[in-house]
Amino acid sequence: MFTSLIDLALQNLLFFALHLENNGAFPKPLSAEAEAECFSKMAQGDTGARNKLIEHNLRLVAHIIKKYYSAANEQDDLISIGTIGLIKAVSSYSPEKKTKFATYASRCIENEVLMHFRSLKKTAGDVYFDAPVDTDKDGNQLTLQ
Repeated sequence: MFTSLIDLALQNLLFFALHLENNGAFPKPLSAEAEAECFSKMAQGDTGARNKLIEHNLRLVAHIIKKYYSAANEQDDLISIGTIGLIKAVSSYSPEKKTKFATYASRCIENEVLMHFRSLKKTAGDVYFDAPVDTDKDGNQLTLQ
């Protein structure tokens, strides 16, 4: 039991180490003016502005992911998948549509996570010829072969 608590603590520590700034906190969200400036720079081809938008919205990814993960080992995968959704949101956001970026990004992040769950559900019932189906009375594995 003690080792499982240590494992859980280490996994959570890894999560925070990967997604936090050096001072131990998520980067603060950008103000509306700074966000608009980053999008205008990004339209001119500045990749630094794109990276800044991604980094400063990781807090949003973590917030959205909290409602989806049930096991600690899923946490890191869902953060990665949510970050892919955030990257897609930054790439496809159009400031001319007059919606807040956080609203648009949250939908993109959730869609990416839900697509991941749908793909897992499709393959959940797959059975392979060499996969064990059951065991016999002696404890030997039975396969379809």
